[in-house]
Amino acid sequence: MIHLPAPDIPPAPTTTTTDAAATTTTDAAAADAATAALDWRGRRLYRRGVPHRILSGALHYFRVHPELWRDRIRRLADLGLNTVDTYVAWNFHQPRADEAARFDGWRDIERFIRTVGEEGLDVVVRPGPYICAEWSNGGLPSWLTGRDIAIRSSDPAFTSAVGRWFDELVPRIAALQTAEGGPVVAVQVENEFGSYGDDHAYLRWNRDALTTRGIRELLFTADGPTELMLDGGTLPGTLTAVTLGSKPAAARQLLAVRRPDEPFVVAEFWNGWFDHWGERHHVRGVESVVSTLDGIIADGGGVSIYMAHGGTNFGLWAGANEDQGRLQPTVTSYDSDAPVAEDGTLTAKFFAVRAALGARGPVRMPVRMPTLPPARVPLVHRADLLAGLRAVPAATSSGPRPASFEQLGLDAGMVLHTAYPRIPAGEHGLVLTDVRDRALVFGDGTVLGVAEPAAPALPVRGTGDVVRLEVLVENLGRVNYGPGIGRHKGLLGPVLVDRRIVQGWDSTPIALQEWSAAELARAVAAGPATTRAGFAVAVVHVDTPADTFLALPGSGRGLVWVNGFLLGRYWEIGPQVTLYCPAPLLQVGENTVTVLELDRLGGILELRDRPELGPLEEYVEEFG
Repeated sequence: MIHLPAPDIPPAPTTTTTDAAATTTTDAAAADAATAALDWRGRRLYRRGVPHRILSGALHYFRVHPELWRDRIRRLADLGLNTVDTYVAWNFHQPRADEAARFDGWRDIERFIRTVGEEGLDVVVRPGPYICAEWSNGGLPSWLTGRDIAIRSSDPAFTSAVGRWFDELVPRIAALQTAEGGPVVAVQVENEFGSYGDDHAYLRWNRDALTTRGIRELLFTADGPTELMLDGGTLPGTLTAVTLGSKPAAARQLLAVRRPDEPFVVAEFWNGWFDHWGERHHVRGVESVVSTLDGIIADGGGVSIYMAHGGTNFGLWAGANEDQGRLQPTVTSYDSDAPVAEDGTLTAKFFAVRAALGARGPVRMPVRMPTLPPARVPLVHRADLLAGLRAVPAATSSGPRPASFEQLGLDAGMVLHTAYPRIPAGEHGLVLTDVRDRALVFGDGTVLGVAEPAAPALPVRGTGDVVRLEVLVENLGRVNYGPGIGRHKGLLGPVLVDRRIVQGWDSTPIALQEWSAAELARAVAAGPATTRAGFAVAVVHVDTPADTFLALPGSGRGLVWVNGFLLGRYWEIGPQVTLYCPAPLLQVGENTVTVLELDRLGGILELRDRPELGPLEEYVEEFG
């Protein structure tokens, strides 16, 4: 996660550069070296001429409530770190193409960076535009990836959009560089590009897009430590960092051959791992973490612990992976078995890593944050599913085919598709040929079943009359890594009754992540409740706000809001059982917890004083 050009660094094997371009790069490097806080020579990193080692931890402002930023930053300082690194999630700042990017409130990245500096730590910024991070669409806005463009490439349609975003973002980062009195010491060029492609013109464009907008601090690339990935993702004159979970000696040797003058920097050390719905909760043993960390920081190596504090995928921002075409949606928690847990708890891993880093100062922060006492609160069913969803007005699109999320300008949430086919008497097959990602299917208001890519067919009994066919499609998370980034969502293929295509559809977007408190209340008020799914409410009385962990025993799957804030998704398939609710979301007196249940509603909301993230599975990521 460090950069800085050095004129004697040999070019990467697959990259070609003209003499003029090389001269320009060298001249720019020399100019930046005069003002940058960090540079290197002889395989050593220096800060203002003094030998230096980056001891960083990843902390994402968009995964931590702003009122808790300073608390979590201090916990990372107590861990023994001297630097904090963060990604920048473009889609978090600009979820709609027709609205300007926002940098206020939770999106105030400048405030976050200044807060890190006020706590005495340096900052590394990783602006992407692609970030992976198990974040929806890898941070790229779906309004952009929904277009017919080649993302993460030198396609002018892509770079022009990124350029406009960088016009808004990069000067804000540049104003907080060390040369301007701020804490920013390094900026990353793209992100693990060698895992995706080999368009070096795009990488050079990305680097130039940073420098021409004012970045003068160290620049670096970050890729997995394999020849394939380094061939695709590195640039001459820009520090090559690696990302890994194991085998640092092999990575160090590979870089020593390819970049003999550069310091060894691990931009991401995966000391834990994230979770998918339907799998186990991934953890990594303390001894394994410390052993690998020791190998990284030996002989002056730099490191960023990913994650040092993971936080939470609030709302519907969790991403997804694909495995042989099967979607693997990421859970709401981003605890990641980090040294500082999702709720701020200082774990056994925290103290072991702190010792390995040689930290000697006091641990200033408490081991745990205060929590509400455990409680069980009645969950009152107020409105049925379709009635509640229909109660919130939204513009409906009509056409011969169902409209996709992208055609409706919808990033996350659901779409309700309605058609009126005539179905002959008897048993027939209803097939959703390409549904992304899960659909509840209704015939005249009665649930017919669930359709998924692996099970797209449902039986339907006709009477010879017209049927009101409703398909409620849910986006479970946009792919954040690999060639599936940017895949469209919704009912993408034809719906068949036997061999006949159903035509003539009304498609209504349900932008759950954008609902106001008033819209949520409108859905809840659309009762009475007559089925097992829909909207329910629990009222929680709080004397002094504190953290709590919400569980819904007996409920199947759905979403939870706290005082109008969308906390995230729950699902009985696990591994995650409880949803972390940080204290700043609560108020003295009555607090309203609203539940949207899609399958079957239980009657209880539990408040617990500890998280339950599911059965454990040891996991260590390794490159072959």
